Amino acid sequence: MFDKFFIDYLSNIIPVAFNLQSENETKKIGSGEVKFTVILKKPISKSELITSTSLALGEAYMRGDIEVDRDLYEVLNLFMGEMGKFSTNKSKLRSLLYSATSKANQKKEVSSHYDIGNDFYKLWLDETMSYSCGYFREENNTLYEAQMNKIHHILEKLHLKPGMSLLDIGCGWGALLIEAAKKYQVKGTGITLSQEQYNKFKEGIQEEKLEELLNVQIMDYRDLSNTDLEFDRVVSVGMLEHVGRDNYDLFIKNVHNVLKEKGLFLLHSITALKEHPGDAWIKKYIFPGGTIPSLRELVQILPEHQFYALDIESLRRHYNRTLLCWRSRFLEHREEIVTMMGEEFTRMWELYLSSCAATFNNGIIDLHQILVSKGIANNLPMTRVV
Repeated sequence: MFDKFFIDYLSNIIPVAFNLQSENETKKIGSGEVKFTVILKKPISKSELITSTSLALGEAYMRGDIEVDRDLYEVLNLFMGEMGKFSTNKSKLRSLLYSATSKANQKKEVSSHYDIGNDFYKLWLDETMSYSCGYFREENNTLYEAQMNKIHHILEKLHLKPGMSLLDIGCGWGALLIEAAKKYQVKGTGITLSQEQYNKFKEGIQEEKLEELLNVQIMDYRDLSNTDLEFDRVVSVGMLEHVGRDNYDLFIKNVHNVLKEKGLFLLHSITALKEHPGDAWIKKYIFPGGTIPSLRELVQILPEHQFYALDIESLRRHYNRTLLCWRSRFLEHREEIVTMMGEEFTRMWELYLSSCAATFNNGIIDLHQILVSKGIANNLPMTRVV
C-alpha cells in the first residue's frame, strides 16, 4: 500500500489526475481524467523529499526508480508551473545552493559542464555548436537556421561596422564571433574558461582563415579590468548564469571598464521573475554554481555604471523550442550517448533538457536580451531592430 505522506505530497505539487503504480498496486490520485501514470519501482525517502523535491525525484528518475508512461516533457509540462510548491531546505543544502564564487571554483564549475567533451555536444547541438537559445524567425526554421537567426539578430542590434572591435564574454565554441568577422569584418576577441571550447574555437579561426581578425583566450571576466583592452562593442550570451548573484555588479563593472564611450553592450541571459538561489538538482548535476538573475536586479545595476537601456526583448518561447529541438536530437543519438556516457548520465540529461523546456514553457524562467549603451548614444537609428 502506498504511503499516505507520499500520495499527499505528490497530489500537492501535481495539479492534474494521475495514476501511481507499483508492482502490486495502482492508485488514482486527484480528480478528473488521468493524464499519466507514475511507475514507482522503489520507494522514495520522506526525508529526501522534504529536503528537496527536485533532488529526490530527479535522482530517483536518474536511477530508474521512477518511470512515466507518457513522453517525459509532456508529463513535466503538466506540473513544472508548480515549482513554487517544491520543498527546498536551504539550510541543509546551503553549500550546494550558495557555492563559492572564487575564480578557481568558478573555473572548476564551468569546466564540469562545458568540458564534458566536444564529441558529446556535437551529437545534439547544431552545426554552429551554439549552446544557447535560438531565434525562430519562421515557423519552419530548422535548429541550425534558428541559431544563425539568433547570431544575426544579436549582430544587427549591435550596429556593427567594418573595423570595429567586439568582445564576446563566454564565447562558447565561437560561432558568433566567426560570423561577425565574416559578415562585418570586425576584430573580435573571445574569452572562455572552457579548454574544450577554446580548442574548438581556435580550430574554427584557422579553418576560416580569420587569424588576422579573431583571437580567443582562456580568461576570467574579472581579469578584463587588469588589461589594456578596449572595445567598440561587447556581447555576452548565456554566461551571466555562471557569475553568481554576489558578482553581478562586478561583471557589469568589468564590461564598463573595457567598453568605449558610446559603445554598445548586449547581454543575453536566462532570467527569472524574482530572485531565487536556484534548483538543487540542476546545481548538483548540471550547472554547479549556476544562478539565474532576475530581470529587475540586472536593470537596477546598469545605471550605476552609466549604462542606458535601449532595448529589452524576451525570447522565452524561443528557448522552449530550442530545448525541444536539442532533446529530439539527443534522443536520436541516445544509444550512442549511453555507450559514451552511461545510462544514468543519459537519463540525467534527458531529464535536464525536458524539465528546462517545461520551465520555460510555464514561465518559471525567461530569456532576455538587454541592449545598453555606455553613456548617451544619439548616433544610433531611432527605430528598433525587428
